[in-house]
Amino acid sequence: MNKKTPILAIVALLIGFAVTAQTETETASDNVTLNVNLHAIQSITVNASQKTVDLDYKTTTDYATGVTLAQADHLSVYSTGGFQVYVKAAGTELTNASQINGDIAASDIKITATNGSAPIADVDNKATVSLTDSDQSILSTTKGAVNKNVNITYEAAGGDTYVDKYIAGQKPTTYTTQLTYTITAQ
Repeated sequence: MNKKTPILAIVALLIGFAVTAQTETETASDNVTLNVNLHAIQSITVNASQKTVDLDYKTTTDYATGVTLAQADHLSVYSTGGFQVYVKAAGTELTNASQINGDIAASDIKITATNGSAPIADVDNKATVSLTDSDQSILSTTKGAVNKNVNITYEAAGGDTYVDKYIAGQKPTTYTTQLTYTITAQ
């Protein structure tokens, strides 16, 4: 044997022990940050079969006492966390295309919200409002809601307010506006 062989054998043996020692005793770790990111979701839908609401004055009693129409499950809402529901008219007046007998004040129409068949838990406030062209809160809660329903009741003026609004030849005479329901996080 030459003199280098025992040294090489010892070096090889030491390297073998070092590799074995590293493999059997070394551990490694690292960290990861896990986030659950909850984004706000608000959704409101008007019942597809109730996209048009007709308040029909057909009798003398209707003109004298007003007309009320309840729309069951008119709105469906979904919200992550608390929310408010608002309603507003497109303008301050309900208009007739002919403009012969003027318009009807939107404020003559009252909107009332109540819980529907899938009620919203812990409603903080339900209101009856007269329509305007500004958002008005009709319902609020600090809780979230998953596919919950809201009944809406529409009420128009009595007291013979609209007796002079009928236009001959129009069957019926229709005054109209567009309503917008909005849901916002609270």
